[in-house]
This record gives sequence, C-alpha cells and structure tokens, in this order.
Amino acid sequence: MATVSLKCPNCGGGLQFDPAVQNYECEYCLSRFTQEELDKMVSKLQEDPERVKDAGKEEEDRAGAVIYSCPSCGAEIVTDETTVASFCFYCQNPVILKGRLEGQYHPDHIIPFAVDKEQAVRIFLDWLKKKRYVPADFYGPEQIEKMTGVYFPYWMYSCQIEGSLEGEGTRIRTWRTGDVQYTETQKYDISRKGRMSVDRVTRNALKKADKKLVEGVMPFDTRNMKEFSMGFLSGFFAEKRDMEEKEFSLDVEKEVREFAADALRSSAGDYSSISVRRNEARIENPKWEYALLPVWTLTYIEKKTGKLYYFACNGQNGKVCGKLPVDSRKLMILFGEIFLPLLAVLLAVGYMI
Repeated sequence: MATVSLKCPNCGGGLQFDPAVQNYECEYCLSRFTQEELDKMVSKLQEDPERVKDAGKEEEDRAGAVIYSCPSCGAEIVTDETTVASFCFYCQNPVILKGRLEGQYHPDHIIPFAVDKEQAVRIFLDWLKKKRYVPADFYGPEQIEKMTGVYFPYWMYSCQIEGSLEGEGTRIRTWRTGDVQYTETQKYDISRKGRMSVDRVTRNALKKADKKLVEGVMPFDTRNMKEFSMGFLSGFFAEKRDMEEKEFSLDVEKEVREFAADALRSSAGDYSSISVRRNEARIENPKWEYALLPVWTLTYIEKKTGKLYYFACNGQNGKVCGKLPVDSRKLMILFGEIFLPLLAVLLAVGYMI
C-alpha cells in the first residue's frame, strides 16, 4: 500500500487544493498549479517507484486501525480502514493513501470544495448567532480549529422510467340557491403515459457516518461534478465507501417508481379526488456512479452525557445542518430572568386581592 504526498516542484512543500481559486497551492512558497499541471506531476510520480514511499504491508490492530509511514518525515500515520486522505500529525503534510482508491474503489466523480475553511467558520458563527443556549466551548477557538473538510463517499443512481396510469377523476361542485344546497358530481376517465429521466438519486455509502450529518447537507449540484483526480484530496480528509449499491437498489427503485406515479397523477388535471385503477412504471438503463462529495464537519462530545453533537456545512454551496447541545446554566438564567419576576407579580396581585 503506497502513501503519496504531493510536493511543490519549486520548494518541496506540501501541495493542497485551494477551494477559493480551484487550483493547488504550496503553503510555503505560495506557488500555484492548475489541475493539468498537477495531473502531470501525479503521472510522473506513479511512473517513478522511487518517489512513491511504500508503507509496506498494512499493520492492523484489533480495533481495525491501520498504520502507514509518512512519506515526508517517516512518522507513523494511524487511520481506520475507510480513511483515504489524512494529515501527518508531526509534519502536517497532507497524505493520500493511494491504494485504497484503486480498482473497484476508484471514484467516478468528485465535487471539489468550493467553500474554504475561513468561509465555513464564518457560516458556522453566523448560524449560531440566534442560538443563545449553546455551551461556549462548542464554538470556542480550540473547537473551531477542529473544523475539518471531509470528502464523503456517495452512490448516485440514474435511469429512465416509462410510466402509465389509468384511473377515475372526480370533480364536485357545490352551490346554494335560496335555502336549497345543490351538489354536482362529475366523473372522468383518466389515462396518462410518460417517459422521464431520473438523474443521480444520492445515497450515503459510509456506515460509520452519521446519516443526518451527511444527508442533511444535501442536495449537491451534480452538474459541477468533475472526473475524479487524486489531487483534489490533498489538504482534506477523505473516506472510502464500505457500502455497495445493491444495499440501496430496492429502496431507490421504489422511490423512483413512486416519484413517477406522483408526476403522472399531478399531470392528470384538477380533480377533487383521483382513484387509480392501474399504475405501472418500467425502469430502463439503470446506472450507479460512485462519487466523493465535500462536507465541512465539526463534532462535539458533551462531557457529562457523552452524547455526540455536530455541525455540518455543504462544501459546495454552504448549506448547513446540525444537532446542538444546550447549556443548562444558560437555561436556568433565562428561567430566573422570566419566571421569578412573573411569580413575584402574581404573588403581589394575589396578596392585594
């Protein structure tokens, strides 16, 4: 298993993908490189085995942790079985565990980060402004520093679907003349056929990921997806899928068929009610694609309860979701500020009565 660290050809510093300019930057000499230039570097690196540091055979402990050697300083890098890109905690160089994305695990696409860490932090702090009862250490400087950009693995399903619907539509009209109320009921035969394309229904493909976290920041604009390149991972964490498309097939196909039926029903016209006699949907040309999508994450474990809370930000468009802890002391202060004065007023009124 090889570990790869992308190096600046000018000074040897680590290269990282910069979301702000959609290019690669050396953090030391500030040189910038395009995707095409980086692809050439990676190609040369792969052709020259002396420049790819081989970590040798994976060492795996009982907990499933895997140990590699940092290609920059030689320090040990400990990851779990699904981590693809990480950092060396000693020299801080970004490291890509190349072998984990080969063969069947090679992604088809990637959406590069468009929101950088500074923007993500700003979005996080703006989001917290109206949330008064969050513990201060959830958004303290040390906590904010832990905000991490992660490429999560997703499966995407596309297909064409041909559907047909037959049924009966009912229209009811009611009016009053004098003291008499009239009701008119009209019934119509309904027949609808249609063909539509379903584009990239997305599912999280990592078991350990919090489902609310990785699905709460969707949707992503898949029109901006790019062909996968290892360079996009540099400077970020990344995870490899551990769930296969067959685990989602039945659920997704059911969702697609229901979507087609709803679309046909809504095209039938304006009726008081519709009774469906026959509804068919045939799926054609199904296709699964494997993609890595960008998410900024910040997690927090409450000391007393051990509960996990989180903030997540879509790394493409800035959409946020989160589960926040509550500071009981702040709630007690609110209780004192509102309830006690109100209680005093009620007691005073009761005394006067």
